[in-house]
Amino acid sequence: MFVPPPYREPENSWLLDLIRTSPLALMVSNGARDGSPFATHLPVILDPEIDGPHAGDLSGTTLYGHMNRANPHWAALETGSPALLTFAGPHAYVSPTVYEKTPAAPTWDFTSVHAHGTLEKIEEEAPGEQTLHVVTSTVLAFEKEFGADWDMTESLSYFRQILPGVGAFRFTVTGANGMFKLSQEQGREVRERVHRSFAERGCTRHRATAELMSRLP
Repeated sequence: MFVPPPYREPENSWLLDLIRTSPLALMVSNGARDGSPFATHLPVILDPEIDGPHAGDLSGTTLYGHMNRANPHWAALETGSPALLTFAGPHAYVSPTVYEKTPAAPTWDFTSVHAHGTLEKIEEEAPGEQTLHVVTSTVLAFEKEFGADWDMTESLSYFRQILPGVGAFRFTVTGANGMFKLSQEQGREVRERVHRSFAERGCTRHRATAELMSRLP
């Protein structure tokens, strides 16, 4: 991903925060030699057992995810093969009317993280405790961030019933970069007008973009 210098993340915590708050990733990997690449949207979490410092480019960071085994993408994946996970964060259209100057051109402010890495398929005999661990860890992470701390205890037997159709994987990041295009190319007064226009909208996506703008140095 091409990232002009003004739009680079101020610190690597921005990469981690975006992965945590926008965990529906798009996984892209090679298909057959004479076919198109595979692309699948799927939920991804950071390794719940590691809560230490991460490298600036997240190299060495472990992510976990899962997909439907009936998906042809799963059959095409091979342990050790390279893949790309993309995460899209808050974004919003910027109308030139906000600039209050001419000439001007519209643009789109957006945030994204691209994580390159190698994939390891979790292949195991029944009952699939490693796969179950990925599923339950995903539930815990998402209930804490987005849900209401739902207690999954009474559903574990159901989880075990559907495990044969779940393909879980471990993803080791070899490098990641982020694009945080938040009107940094504009002067302070214009940036403040863009920020206000986002913050005053009823759309949560616009307000989330405004919140990120307020965190810029």
